[in-house]
Parts: sequence; C-alpha cells; structure tokens
Amino acid sequence: MNNKLKVTFLGGVGEIGKNMTALEYNDEIIIVDAGLTFPDDDLPGVDIVIPDMTYLIENKNKIKALLLTHGHEDHIGAVPFLLQQLNVTIYGTRLTLALVENKMKEHPKIKYKAVSVKPKNVLKIGSFSIEFIKVSHSIAGSLALAITTPVGTVVHTGDFKIDYEPIDNVMTDISRLGEIGRKGVTLLLCESTNVCRKGYSMSEKSVGRTLEEIIKNHAENRIIVATFASNIHRMQQIMDIAERYKRKIAFTGRSMINVSEVAMKIGELHYNKDNIIDIEKVDKLDDKEVLIMTTGSQGEPMSALTRMAAGEFKSVKIRPNDLVILSASPIPGNEKNVYNVINALYKLGADVIYDELAEVHTSGHACQEELKLMHSLVKPKFFIPIHGEYRHLKTHKELAMTLGMDSRNILLTSIGMQVEIGQNSMKEVGFVKAGQRLVDGMGIGDMDSNVLRERKQLAEDGICVVCVNINNVAGEVTNEPFIITRGVVYADEQESFVQDAKASIIASLKETDLRGVEPAVIRASLRRNISNFIFRRTKRRPMILTIVSLD
Repeated sequence: MNNKLKVTFLGGVGEIGKNMTALEYNDEIIIVDAGLTFPDDDLPGVDIVIPDMTYLIENKNKIKALLLTHGHEDHIGAVPFLLQQLNVTIYGTRLTLALVENKMKEHPKIKYKAVSVKPKNVLKIGSFSIEFIKVSHSIAGSLALAITTPVGTVVHTGDFKIDYEPIDNVMTDISRLGEIGRKGVTLLLCESTNVCRKGYSMSEKSVGRTLEEIIKNHAENRIIVATFASNIHRMQQIMDIAERYKRKIAFTGRSMINVSEVAMKIGELHYNKDNIIDIEKVDKLDDKEVLIMTTGSQGEPMSALTRMAAGEFKSVKIRPNDLVILSASPIPGNEKNVYNVINALYKLGADVIYDELAEVHTSGHACQEELKLMHSLVKPKFFIPIHGEYRHLKTHKELAMTLGMDSRNILLTSIGMQVEIGQNSMKEVGFVKAGQRLVDGMGIGDMDSNVLRERKQLAEDGICVVCVNINNVAGEVTNEPFIITRGVVYADEQESFVQDAKASIIASLKETDLRGVEPAVIRASLRRNISNFIFRRTKRRPMILTIVSLD
C-alpha cells in the first residue's frame, strides 16, 4: 500500500472548461466533475470537446463515485460520455442532477444511479469522507467539497463567489470553511477564473436593481432580455420584475425553455404560470405588456437572439420600439460574435443595453479579494490552483504568495499530471494519458483522426474534383477532363484556372502509355499532377478527388 493520495488532473488546468479531477487512495478513486468545452475555429465540424478518460477506463474497477459541484456544462457536459464507459454513482444537488437527467434523455439506453445531496451532508465512500458545503455561484445548487482522506483534508472549491446579497439569502458558508481550516487542511484546490480581476465581484441583487431600473424607465418598449439559461437566480429576478410591471413573459431558445421547466419542477424557480405566454403570441399584446427571455447572450450562431438580429426568427421581428438587454458579458473568444449581434440589432432600429453601458451582469466567479478570503479561511499546507489558463494559475500562485504561502508548497499543473500528496509532502509523480476527445454527430474521435484532418483541409484549402475518361485499349483520353473546385480560387480566376489545369492534365497523360494501366495508377498520377499544379498556382494543398472512367 502506498498510503499517499494521488490527484490526477484530467481537465480544467491550463484551460477554461472540461473540468475533471480524480482523487485516488490505494485502490479507490473518486472523480470530481466531468465537464466539456466548445471547439475553437481550428476544429471544424466538432460539436463539443470532452476530457480523454483513458485513465479512468483503465482503472474502472477502482472508481467509487462521481461528485458534481454544480450544473454548468463545463462541469457536467461530459457525464453522458463517462457513463457510456463506467458504471458509477453520481452525487449532486437536486438541480445539478435534474440537469444531468435532462441531458441523459438523449441517451435513453444508459442506466445510472444518482443520489441527491444537500449542503452540510457528509458522505462516506471507502477511505473518503466528503462534506458538501454551500457556495454562491451563477447557478443554484453549487457546492464546494471538503474531502477527508487518510493523509488529510482536501478542499475543492468548485466555482464560487462571496455574494453578501445572494438571491436565495444563503451565503457561501464561510463559517464552515473557517472551521475546516482551523482543524487543518492539507490541500486546497481553488478555482482561478477571475483571479486577474481586483476587488470583489458584484452582488447578483445589484444586477437585479439595475435591471429593474432599466425596465421601469422603458415602460412603453417591448423588452427582450438575453442571459445564460443556467443562471436561474438571474431568471428569477427578471421574472419577478416583469410581474411587478405587469408584463407577460415569453421564453425562447431550447436551453432557456428546458432549464426553466426543470428548475420550476424541482422548486428552484418560482413563477405564476398564468404570466407565461407562448412566443407565438407576443405580437397579440401591446409592447409594454411583453418581456421576452431568450438565449444568445454570447452571439451563438444558431441562438434565438442571433437569428432575431439577422431577421431570421419567425416568431419575433426586431423593430424600433424594442429594447434588448444583454445580461451577460462576452466569454473570452466570443467578443466578435456578440458585437456583431449588437450591431445588427442597432441596424434594425432596436435600442441595446449591454455590460459596457450598465451593470446588467455580474460574474459567478471570485475576484482577488474573495480568493484571498478563501485562502485565509482554509489555511492549507499545500495549494494547487485549478479552473484556468496558465496565466490564471500563475497569477493565483502569486496571489497566494502575497498571503505568506511558500512557493515550494504551490504547484502549477497541466492536463494529465499526477500529483502525490502526503501529510507533509506534495510532489509531481508523472503523467497519465489525458487530453481532448472530440465529439460530433458521428461519435467520439481523436485529435489526430483522419476525419478531423480532412475537415481542416477542406476548411483551409478547399477541394478539387477531376474526372477523366480513358480508352484503356487505345490508351487515349476520349474527352476533355472535367474539373470542379470549391474554395480553391476566386470566381474571377476560375475560368482561366480550370483551362490551365485541363491543359496540364492532358499534357501529363500524353506522356504516359495508358494502354492496360490500372485506374488506381492513373488516379494517383492525376492526383500528383493536379496537386503540384494547384500548389504552384495558389500555394495551397486542397483535397483532391480523382475519378477515372474506362471506355
């Protein structure tokens, strides 16, 4: 027996999203979170990205539990794919499990066990004892974990903030965190998303006050509010404001509709059903009687708000008396899409209010002063920053050092790294197979798959199709080659390009005795010829498809 705790980072370090961490003591493993992220532009045709779970699959007999800190996609999005491979019990709050259940409707053949937990519950699983601790975040039902092991206590913060005016009137349990810290914490795993922001995050109730002031001051306008569907506390405030100002509420966007239904079903969202109308009926009411709550705050191409801005949303046509509130900040990387939507809304005559103009959004992640408070409460021997790109992790390390922590007791990790924790020691012990798995409608693939390489080639360099008819007996080309390209040359170059390409192909074939030659050999020769011709002409390497017909 090793009698040391191993912590394996399968996602969420050196990156934003696809959070997944495994804690292992001898022959027992518990997993914290199973999230996804969304692909960058260099992954064409990929829907989502999930952690590589090879290490967990190889050690599936050791796995005892999956603990979910909250219900955001970057923490639960990979659960269906984990359950395809592992039979593991899931633990989370009612809302988190309800959102998982909603996702699992797309995977009806997978059977799984889920156990609902509440803050202050303590769960005993083999060598691990897990206490669930209430934290504030931008989704209800969020938890931190205090995991007691034979080598000491590990505190995993999940995503959190210190909100002194939470919507549910239950603050992050700083009192309990302080008690755990006084008893002694061996390792702190603390989120780092907002570590570069000084001060404190704004309270969710402050956002509500701003939204109410805006809605009150636009009494004659039709109001459209775009926000994250998972931010139930924001939705609750908006719906309460709408009722106070006698506005009917219409939901649009699949995730907005699904989450609102799930949240109401389990009592996390409260509203009068008589005040809800179908989106198809909004035009039957006066503008001042309507508030539309929609998805699309990040400018997602197929979201309801983006389609409204493009004039392609059947049920809602943007007009000059509309006020659109984007109650969200652009996620890094989404800025261009968001501002494109804002510009399009302005062009259609709407007025737009977003985070640069008013305090209509607050982050669910702790800023520097809140992170300092967490460190001061927990007082860990060792610290590993998580949930952030390398710049976030490095800044978090420096923040911890300003509070007096020795740099030797802080470790910056990367995906696949395995760290061994003793009562008085922390060291890197190696790497396991880890990284990204790509998911599309065809299933799960790898970064180096032929399918992905071909998609990238098509996206970057286009495609060229060449068809040639050959008399295999006489060894002659019987008609002019047929060539079609997409994404290779511009329209004004197309005609001359095709004529020159045909001439190159014919000249090449005339140099070869084609009598009795196998089509595969001719295709290979054609592919080399046209590929070299295109590269000389355009400096590109498009996908080449060659078709040879024998007469």
